[in-house]
Parts: sequence; C-alpha cells; structure tokens
Amino acid sequence: MFFHVNLERNITLEPRHFGARMKAVLEEKLRHEVEGTCSGRYGFIVMVTRLAEVSEGVVTDDGTARAKFHIKYDCVVFRPFKGEVMDAVVTQVNKFGFFAEAGPLQLFVSNALITEDMQFDSSGENCYVSDDQQIRIQRDASVRVRIVGMRIDANDIFCIATIKDDYLGLIDFGSGGGI
Repeated sequence: MFFHVNLERNITLEPRHFGARMKAVLEEKLRHEVEGTCSGRYGFIVMVTRLAEVSEGVVTDDGTARAKFHIKYDCVVFRPFKGEVMDAVVTQVNKFGFFAEAGPLQLFVSNALITEDMQFDSSGENCYVSDDQQIRIQRDASVRVRIVGMRIDANDIFCIATIKDDYLGLIDFGSGGGI
C-alpha cells in the first residue's frame, strides 16, 4: 500500500532564484510539481521525504538563461494491489453500485459485488439498505472493501472493489451509519 521509493526529475529554475536559497527553492518547486500526482508504475506520490542528489545546473539553450537541474529524491507513494483490503468513504450511490475514495484512489463497488441481503433504496437519499434495515450504505459512510480489479493509466489508477466477503462492508455501524 505505502512504499518508500527513489525517483528522478528535471526541474528548471528562473535566474531570479539563483543564489543562497536556490536549494530550498528547488525542493519547494519539486514538492509542488510531484506531490499529489500519480504514475501508473509507482502509484500516487504522497510526500517527498528527501532530496538525495541535486546536479549542477545546466543553462538551457532556449535563450531565457534558465537552468535545468537533475534531482534524485526519495518519496512515499500509495500503490494499491489486487486483493488488498482498505477503508474508503462513499462519495456517490446509484442503482448500479457506489463510488468511494480511499485517499486519492477512486473505487467502484458494483451492485453485483454487494451482498444479496442489501437492496438499493431510492426513496429519499440514494442508499443500499440491508433486509433487516440495520445497515445503510449512503454518501459519507465509511466502508471496508477488497480490490478485485484495477485499471492503471499513465496518470491515474481506478479500482473495482467488493464488500461481498466476510468482515467487509459498513465499518461505522455504531456511529450513525446504520438507522
């Protein structure tokens, strides 16, 4: 789920940033550019932890007097895997299933992957309600899911999940998730 990896990136600086604070400006610009992004190979970059190596700047040949720096850095990434169990917050419910988020990760739980004792209820706010009316999965509810499928693009990861197994489903039952 969370990993510490070493990555590399080129950062370009304007001449006004050259000077005593140059390394701090490079680190700030690196954080701004990479934190919160996603690569299909490593997952979502959560946080840059350290600059491992900063090369000497090379003046660009575009006539702007900017300098390009090659930076090696360590960071924490969030990378889900098929079969992994995680907690998520429901963001949208419809008759086909519900969408949830686990940090930056988008999940979809199809109604085929919801237990048979839960039915879609469109009266009022859309939700899934158990036959005994004790469990209600609605917007902002916390659920525990298991990833059963993934689509990994160059800049995004989307997962299909289930709540059909033991110990999965609504996890805030005692704090307002139920009726």
